[in-house]
Amino acid sequence: MTKETVRDTHAMLSGMTPTLMNGEFVFCVMPDEDVARLAVPDTLAWFREREGISLILSKNRAEQLGINCDMPMRRIVLDVLSSLEGVGLTAAVASALAARSIPCNIVAAYHHDHVFVPAAMAELALEILLQLQEASSN
Repeated sequence: MTKETVRDTHAMLSGMTPTLMNGEFVFCVMPDEDVARLAVPDTLAWFREREGISLILSKNRAEQLGINCDMPMRRIVLDVLSSLEGVGLTAAVASALAARSIPCNIVAAYHHDHVFVPAAMAELALEILLQLQEASSN
């Protein structure tokens, strides 16, 4: 059974089913695209900016490449098929986490949103997002 893509804020929040994924990641920038390409097999995301290539990279690979790993992040996947035209999911998630002083970096991919939080705060962030989902389901 294929999940239906949703764009209504309430439907996105009540169906988000946050899941904490294994592994730690770091956000980094590499001014040299050729060096950035060395990390491609372990890169979760790649974004070209004026300042260089921004990568979301596994912490293990970043350490091997000598990249600063002072801020390891964990990834929480929101398992709702949110529409690219959906409004409010990112704002609600960021606001709920901000209310508890948890920084987050949200990456919206085609099917799902991926919430990156400091590794030490990941379990609490997951709990907050599960509470947000439950409150939206009532």
